[in-house]
Amino acid sequence: MGVIDDKYEAMFARSRAWYERGKNAFAGGVTHQSRFNAPYPTYYESASGAFKYDVDGNEIVDYVMGNGSLLLGHSPEDVVAAVTKQMPRGTHLGGATTHETLYAEAVKRNMPKLDTIRFTSAGTESTLLAMRIARGYTGKEKIIKFVDHFHGWQDYATVSSGQSTGGIPQAVLDTVIVVPADVAEVKRVLQARDDVAGVIVESNGAHFGTFPLQNPNFLHDLQDLCAKHDVMFIMDEVITGFRLSKGGAQERWGLEPDITTMAKIMAGGQPGAAVGGKKHVMDVMAFTGDPEHDSTRRVAQAGTYNAQPISAAAGIAQLDAIWNTNAIELADAAALRLKDGINDAFARNEVMGHSHGISSLVQVNMGYDCPCDRELCTMPYEDIYSSMPPEKTRALRRAVLVNGADGMDWNGMCFVVSAAHTDEVVDRTIDGFNQALKDLRTDGVV
Repeated sequence: MGVIDDKYEAMFARSRAWYERGKNAFAGGVTHQSRFNAPYPTYYESASGAFKYDVDGNEIVDYVMGNGSLLLGHSPEDVVAAVTKQMPRGTHLGGATTHETLYAEAVKRNMPKLDTIRFTSAGTESTLLAMRIARGYTGKEKIIKFVDHFHGWQDYATVSSGQSTGGIPQAVLDTVIVVPADVAEVKRVLQARDDVAGVIVESNGAHFGTFPLQNPNFLHDLQDLCAKHDVMFIMDEVITGFRLSKGGAQERWGLEPDITTMAKIMAGGQPGAAVGGKKHVMDVMAFTGDPEHDSTRRVAQAGTYNAQPISAAAGIAQLDAIWNTNAIELADAAALRLKDGINDAFARNEVMGHSHGISSLVQVNMGYDCPCDRELCTMPYEDIYSSMPPEKTRALRRAVLVNGADGMDWNGMCFVVSAAHTDEVVDRTIDGFNQALKDLRTDGVV
């Protein structure tokens, strides 16, 4: 046992008891594969603003933020009011609603390059539908994805995403072509074969930007290449949508994808997601009256909870707040303050490492430094892997957690920053990160 383990056991004793109960309730003991944190996960009961509160009464500065869903922070007033108002008026109306139309209009206002959209309930459903639309529109079968890019847990997205492929038929895996994040590799594949329906990309790089893309050039080159070969350019904006700008990565960098996937921020902390795109592409989902087309060639989609009124109310309130306020700018400023503070902590403690990231996503690598501009990092992929193996990544997250803050981990840590992270909260986090480095040194991790 080291100092970090001692702190963990002391701070989260009641979480251990809840984990023992959870092991008897859940397959694998947790309900989301990222929620496990050795030696056991922390259990939370409530949250407000930039904080969440666990079963032991600890106040933790939250940088998971609903896995990237909560740009405004926990329980923002406008979203809470909208959900509270709608709840007694019906949670599911079993038909077309005014709510879904207003919701779609709010999405399209923020992302004006989308002609039409269809709602789903989660990002995983959105990427599944986007791939189906690409295949249905082009009449081709293969999808290109990039190494380590995560597009949910659906069968076609799982290969080379950091997840196990257990239970997925090989025939499904064979429809996906995995390439490094290199436009030249995509070009090579597209020149060699004519059965590719679409290319899907995490718009800021794999795993919230842990493996950065050199944007905007990368995305523009990819868009041009897809257009040249009549392949659908699919931008996965589940993470970047309504965060990198009001219109996401595509608006920030002037892109026009054929298909866009969205989730997280757009639903205001409720289950909600969407697929949008150019009208002539999205129209493959429309009924035409031709029996043969409608029964065999039309791209089908259902979903009991697509844009149900509670999700719609929350999403509209969140998107209105993003449109009408400086929430993105506040989150970006807080992220810059945090990033600078973390880099200063590395220097003061003489620990090799650095923080980088764009907009309100702050990445932390402990063990590698580079001459990047601290926004779009130029670390080679192999150095990210070698400098932050799973055991080191888990140690960093645990050290940060016992010193008062929680973030996401994947070959390093990601701090998802919101508009609720004030200067005082950020400075508190920096102090905690400074102590985390000291604890890691005491335990011999660095």
